[in-house]
Amino acid sequence: MNASPARTGAQVLVDQLLAQGVERVTCVPGESYLAVLDALRDSGIDVLVCRQEGGAAIMAEAAGKLTGRPGICFVTRGPGATNASAGVHIARQDSTPMILFVGQIARRMRDREAFQEVDYRQMFGGVAKWAVEIDEAARIPEILARAFRVAMQGRPGPVVVALPEDMLDDVAAVADAPRVVPAAPAPSPEDAARLRALLAEARRPVALLGGARWTQDAVAALAAWSERHDVPVAVSFRRAQLFPADHPNFAGELGIGPNPALLARIKDSDLLLMVGGRLSEMPAQSYGLLGIPNPGLPLVHVHPDAAELGRVYQPALAIEATPGTFCAALPDFAPTGSGRAAEAHAAYRAWSETPEPKPGAFQYGEAITWLRGRLPSDAVICNGAGNFATWIHRYYRFRAFGTQLAPTSGSMGYGLPAAVMAKRSHPHRIVVALAGDGDVMMTVQEFATAVQYGVAIVVVVLDNGMYGTIRMHQEREYPGRVSATELRNPDFAALARACGGHGEHVERTGDFAPAFERCLASGLPAMIHCRVDPEALTPTMTLAAIREKALDAQRG
Repeated sequence: MNASPARTGAQVLVDQLLAQGVERVTCVPGESYLAVLDALRDSGIDVLVCRQEGGAAIMAEAAGKLTGRPGICFVTRGPGATNASAGVHIARQDSTPMILFVGQIARRMRDREAFQEVDYRQMFGGVAKWAVEIDEAARIPEILARAFRVAMQGRPGPVVVALPEDMLDDVAAVADAPRVVPAAPAPSPEDAARLRALLAEARRPVALLGGARWTQDAVAALAAWSERHDVPVAVSFRRAQLFPADHPNFAGELGIGPNPALLARIKDSDLLLMVGGRLSEMPAQSYGLLGIPNPGLPLVHVHPDAAELGRVYQPALAIEATPGTFCAALPDFAPTGSGRAAEAHAAYRAWSETPEPKPGAFQYGEAITWLRGRLPSDAVICNGAGNFATWIHRYYRFRAFGTQLAPTSGSMGYGLPAAVMAKRSHPHRIVVALAGDGDVMMTVQEFATAVQYGVAIVVVVLDNGMYGTIRMHQEREYPGRVSATELRNPDFAALARACGGHGEHVERTGDFAPAFERCLASGLPAMIHCRVDPEALTPTMTLAAIREKALDAQRG
């Protein structure tokens, strides 16, 4: 056996990233990990320098969604880590593989509350899958291999690795770890036989897709199976890319403000096949859709992590399997009845075809349906959190895997940095971020990152001058008593130009399409500032109608 070369801890760390196939990392630089920055310089790894750690962590989380392997982010100690915690929380709730490396104080200074000292095991212990601090350079390959495995295996999620700065300068002669391939549990023959029997007995089955560890092959296999057996297929909250919306078996998205016909179909089903997801609060309609712990209908729950099976809902059949292994083993059966999928798809099409007109000269719903027809199937749509996103989920039609980046955690500010990562990873695809005015300001500084690297994203800002979702809840609970939800915004088109990008203003619906085309033609990162009437608060209700309904309830 050849002797391993002596390397600094920082060099060993970067070599482990290369061994794991890492092509790109995000960071905000800090003196606590200068040795790693130096080792990255000649590594061939693409380093995206960001403007705030929250944006850097979101970009890494988006990379995890796009690739299925951990997105990598480096930040400095103390405030760098606290800023990055937003991305760690997204990765946790969205089941996304991610590794956050945090520079740390020197080992000799521990437990004195040194400058920016934080115990990262304690800080991230409740949100990360694993938080660890590396004390010996010789253990870096061991710990990083474990970090990659923990991030990907079972239910994916974030890992936090603290790096004492003096450890990074230590020299060690240690071999690299092999590339980690996560274990992929598969259905047993008994599972397949039991599932076949349940499906053969069901007259109104529905499949519900969610979670992580999906692949294009798994999506294609499930689509073909559903078509053969007339099974309607719905997707969970912000998981629309898991089934093509133009497929004749697609029944819609089970999220916030879903199609009442889809809710009724699921409640009336006599078999719910839930693959990959957890049916958490948003898709479960605040946990009111199914009974707990008895769901009230036969439930087959498929998940790669045994700890999630029966955690909330007790299934008739629990199958520990990844979506990939499960879809490859889907059993054929003789379906009872016919026309179920066609009926479900027709209901979805009727619900999602044409937006209702809303107050204001700019009809946001029409802009979404224009994008639906204009964009190719491989275009990537990114969004953060806010009422503006409900139009996307209802009226846009995702037709291909790997085209949606959106936080199931409901984290504001997600869309713009996620778009930067998507376009950097796929420069020949159109990448659009849709963002509310309150949403975009959380991470708007990452537009400068897009300009720095020539990442030609298009950011569509929907400006209604308020935190719209909170205002909606405020009007429901305290009608007419506006408090802390109004916003005075910058000129977003001018802001884009000030950063070196392209900016457009849109006041009327007819202005949107030509403005969008000019953005694409510019070849620059671009921002379209759309003025939205504050009354156009949701696809179904105006602000005044929400307030009046609440006042009527108070009077009644």
